[in-house]
Parts: sequence; structure tokens; C-alpha cells
Amino acid sequence: ETANWFFRVSASAGTVAKTISAYDMKMSDALYGKASRYVSQSRLHSMLDYEYGLLEERLGPSRGDETTFFSFCNTVRARGYNDTAECHGWLGVRLQLKPNTPPCEIVLHLRLLDETSQDQMDALGKVGVNLIHAAFYYRESLQCFVESLADGLVAGRVEVDMLRFSGNGFRYVDNRLCALQLVQSGLTDAAMFNKDGEVLQAADALYKRPILLLRGSFKPVLKLHLDMLHQSRVVFSNVMTDEQHERAIEVCEISMNNLLRDGAVDHGDFLDRADALQALGKTVLISRSAEFHRIATYLSRYTAEPIAIILSIGLLNELFKAKWSENLAGGILESFGRLFKNRVQLFVYPWHNTKSLELVTVDNFKAPENWQFFYQHLLQNGRIRSIGVGDPALLAMTSRMAMKLIEAGGTEWERWVPE
Repeated sequence: ETANWFFRVSASAGTVAKTISAYDMKMSDALYGKASRYVSQSRLHSMLDYEYGLLEERLGPSRGDETTFFSFCNTVRARGYNDTAECHGWLGVRLQLKPNTPPCEIVLHLRLLDETSQDQMDALGKVGVNLIHAAFYYRESLQCFVESLADGLVAGRVEVDMLRFSGNGFRYVDNRLCALQLVQSGLTDAAMFNKDGEVLQAADALYKRPILLLRGSFKPVLKLHLDMLHQSRVVFSNVMTDEQHERAIEVCEISMNNLLRDGAVDHGDFLDRADALQALGKTVLISRSAEFHRIATYLSRYTAEPIAIILSIGLLNELFKAKWSENLAGGILESFGRLFKNRVQLFVYPWHNTKSLELVTVDNFKAPENWQFFYQHLLQNGRIRSIGVGDPALLAMTSRMAMKLIEAGGTEWERWVPE
């Protein structure tokens, strides 16, 4: 699919040394070794190892002093006959940045969203060409690199949900910023990285796993956030088997809305938040989904196991406001229907009302008058659950208040954040 574009424009002899397609599993195994999964990152690495090694072995002695070698490989599951399963693939390029230097590598994962295999082949070829071109011409600008991946494609044909640079020549690239840029540029709805800062492919990280998700700005991370997770963990364990508990994953999600400052994203600010969450051992998800029903739909794409979204009483109240469902024909009711379509529950953390001095929980929370019966229905059917608070004093601080303390100077804020 990719090499075909080079042949179309001719003069490819100076660029393409070899092309190969190994569709049969036995042929593929004979070249790259046996694999438990053929459309996987590990399979892509086996292909790159073999093909790049062969390229250097055969052309290195004669051309190595003046040529920068590269190998491009992909492994893809495309649309088959009467097929409705997920179509996706791994693409990678291993390349030298200068002649006679160790190679670097760029790997991405994409979802193919076209309905026909012919259209998917077209999209796959274009992304492959774009990846190779960007690897040589846009590697100094992450934004240009990411946005060029979709050149020649209209929106909605592919989703690139993981991008990773590796190798000594790319040591200046922070792959967490790759995850951020994919979301910021609209190539995916969400991207992830783990506590070590390694970017993750969502299907691999979330597939068939119970998910406990905490949404927030995390600017800064507070002891309150850790208590929300701890209290939710206790309740979540009651709706899972021991086996499910072993597979469960905790995720801290930051939406793009919480990263914007004067319409732009401050990369330093983002990395500070990421560093803090990683230091606490958390997996981080960056999303474009301000609406709760959208993040629930995203998570449900990868798992049929229980999903719990942690929020405060204040955010629960926001869900009953029409502004979060303006684009839905069914309004607020449809947004709740989408939110709870699968095995999703809301775990709601108490709030201290400073005016009445009352501790507000899901049991005494007053939903808007015209939604009170609906709220009771959700409560009685376990869609909304109450979680406790370990130390009520934590309720006196919010991230916004903590930032004001930090900006004012002094050390008062330190007692509200984890050590």
C-alpha cells in the first residue's frame, strides 16, 4: 500500500531497495519467526529487526558512507468479507539520521475507520508515505510531524492513538508530548502513558479490564485526589470478583479543557502535572472529552468489564446542566443514557457546604427539581454510588485554591499535597 505510492510518482529506484508482502502466516513466520499475535507491536519490531538488518548487510558495504538507510514495515488487520471487527494496524520506520550511525525508530498505532478494504488500503498507504516523509523532514517539529500524518486524508478516515520515538538520535523527544500532540491535533480522542512515561496503546492497556477513572485538572495533585482513589478502590472491590480485582487498572484523566491557558497548551505545565501523577505510580489519560458520556463511550470501546468514574458532588450537579448535551437530540436524558449504556457507574465523593456547614453526599444531594425522580432512579439502581472520605479536613481544599496559595508564596499549600 505504501510502496505503491512511490512507484506511482516514479524515480523510486533511489529510494526503494525492496518491497515485500507476506500475507500467509507460514510465509510470515519463515521470515520473521513465529508470533502469538500477528497484528501487534512485537510483530512489527520483529519485522523491522529483520528487514533493517538485511538492508544494512547487503547495502552497507557499498553505500553506507553516503546513504541514510531506512526500513518501513506495517502489520494490519483490515476489513474482511462480512467483517465487523475492529480494523487497526501498527506502522514503523527504522532509520538513520546520518550515514554510518545507529538507527532510530518511530512507531505508531492507527485505527482504520473506512468501511471498505479498498478505502482502508488507500488510507494505510497515505499514512505510510506521510510517516516516512515526516521522519526525514519534520522530525524537528512535533506539531508538524503529527499533523502531517493525516495529509491527503479527510477527517474520520483514520485515528492515530499512539506515537513513540526511540533511539539515541531522538533522545530529545518526550513521548508524553507525542500523546498530548495527537489529542491536541485531533488525530485521536485520547492517548495514554504509564507511570514510567511510556506511551501506551489504549486497546493493549484497557482491553477486558475493569477501569477506575479519576477526572481532574491535577494542578496540583492533592491529598484529596489520593483519598478519592482510595475510597473508590474500596467500593469498586465490592462489585468485582478477586480475578477482576487483579486485572483492574486505575487511570487519572486530564481533559484538554483543563490544559488550555489563553487558548494554548503550556507543555511545561502539562509535564509538571504528568510528573506528579507518575511519581504517585498513576497511569495518565489525556482526552478531548469534556462530556462524561464521551469518555464513558471511549472506555467502553475496549472493555465490557465494570467502569467506575470518580467525581465530586459539584461535578455531579454539572451533569444536569443542558450545556453538556447541546449537541444531542435527546438532551440531558440522552447524555445519561449514553453515559450508563454499558457497565458504567459514577462514584461520588462528598462535598463540604461552607455556607450550611453540611456534608453533602449522594444521599442528601438535591438534584434540580425536574430531575429529582430520575436521580433517585439512578441512585436506587446503583448507577450512582456514594464513596466515603478518609479525612473530612481534606474537603477544605481544591486544586484552584491550592494554586492561589502557591502563587501567593509561602508554604501553606504544602500540607495539602502528597509528599
